Amino acid sequence: MPKVLVSDPIDQAGLDILSQVASVDVKTKLSLEELIALIPEYDALMIRSGTKVTQAVIEAGEKLQIIGRAGVGVDNVDVTAATRRGIVVVNSPEGNTIAAAEHALAMMLSMSRYIPAANQSVKAGEWDRKAYTGVEVYKKTLGVVGLGKIGSHVATVARAMGMNLLAFDPFISSDRAEELGCRLVEMDLLLRESDYITLHIPKTSETTHLINAEALAKMKPTARIVNCARGGIIDEAALAQALADGVIAGAALDVYEQEPLGESALRSQGKAIVLTPHLGASTAEAQVNVAVDVAEQIRDVLIGLPARSAVNIPGLRPDVLEKLRPYLRLAETLGNFVGQLAGGRIEALDIRLQGELAQNDTKPIVIAALKGLLSNALQERVNYVNASIEAKERGIRVVETRDTSAEDYTGSLYLSATGSLGQHSVTGVLLGGSEVRIIDMDNFPINVPPTKYMLFTLHRDMPGIIGKIGSLLGSFNVNIASMQVGRKIVRGDAVMVLSIDDPLPDGILSEIKKEPGIRDAYTVAL
Repeated sequence: MPKVLVSDPIDQAGLDILSQVASVDVKTKLSLEELIALIPEYDALMIRSGTKVTQAVIEAGEKLQIIGRAGVGVDNVDVTAATRRGIVVVNSPEGNTIAAAEHALAMMLSMSRYIPAANQSVKAGEWDRKAYTGVEVYKKTLGVVGLGKIGSHVATVARAMGMNLLAFDPFISSDRAEELGCRLVEMDLLLRESDYITLHIPKTSETTHLINAEALAKMKPTARIVNCARGGIIDEAALAQALADGVIAGAALDVYEQEPLGESALRSQGKAIVLTPHLGASTAEAQVNVAVDVAEQIRDVLIGLPARSAVNIPGLRPDVLEKLRPYLRLAETLGNFVGQLAGGRIEALDIRLQGELAQNDTKPIVIAALKGLLSNALQERVNYVNASIEAKERGIRVVETRDTSAEDYTGSLYLSATGSLGQHSVTGVLLGGSEVRIIDMDNFPINVPPTKYMLFTLHRDMPGIIGKIGSLLGSFNVNIASMQVGRKIVRGDAVMVLSIDDPLPDGILSEIKKEPGIRDAYTVAL
């Protein structure tokens, strides 16, 4: 019988499921050395956030088939090392969806009616009803920033409460937003028109301090904001000042830039703010849900069935994984590349596999392309299992074709994406079996390796234009690592590809577009 080690406290419902197919040992508070010593005899490991599953643990787990994290994040698992060993890593991405959504709604309502402050007042022996005159949410406008699973549930409940809904999500289709009763708008309009704003987005370089002093100044003085997503999306110092100055009416936070929350001006904002200690997933039901969800997946894998929420490539033997690994990297790179060219709100993706690439199992390659396409929007939340689901939920039409014939290369991958910036395409190949090379962009022939920072221009093929762009970049201290031009006919349109050492400073792209002969310009960061 297989053996499962449970190294963190797990709800009994999860243990009961594991016991159906395996011998279960619960041993918590193990040191790293103790875990390494124990793990060789186990087929599965179930954890929460307390256990750190390092590369050393994974290498010692000679029999390990699956690592299950009863929760969402897998930061405490070396997923790369597990994938290399062919070990499936699973989590429970939906186990706390309802808990997090309900907490956001509870925060909105308690903030509107000053419930925490009124509660403390009555407990202190006071009875000051006028001091806690609140506002109704009925017929108010709620701006939902991020229409993922949690944001979508918040929108559904808020709509049932009679609220009008705006939404900002560059990565969701207008059809999907309309299904939820939301009017999809730009962030600036959402800030200006919303009575309430609720945040449901990951923290990235783009979303850090998304709500800053400038954004707060655009909001109504009667507006209120809720953040149960990630700390750091709101500039806390700016929020405290905005509340103190009456720029907005209220805020409710469950997450913070530093946790636990230390000395902060947020604490002194009185009844205008509601603060809770990261309780979004802290319900009895959520703890049961994540335990059951992950236990079921461990059970399934141990009896030979696929896992439904793997964060790496599920069900592939190490030898198969090794064969497909370069193609998966090619597909993910091209997906990321064309997704940035086409813009955040992708409507369709056409995938054409050619030559020997079309002779492989194409499903993992298609999924890798979708993972790359969605990576800028979803960051760590997109993986090889949920990429197809996430694409479907965002209304992205995916068309796959195969062509086993080969022309100049033994195998190539063509992706065409239609998004908010129009339709763009890219074709890539593997040179020497491992080196990713882009050979075509928007039907212009090129031959360049993808680099971290790239600048593209669509321009008229005319003397002097390359020099002008080079001089302009030089004036902003932007160093060019390499340059190539692709064209179809002399003096027609051409594409210039520049690899640069650093991201473009603000404002340069608009200056490039002003140059005579430049039809368009855009950047890609891989």
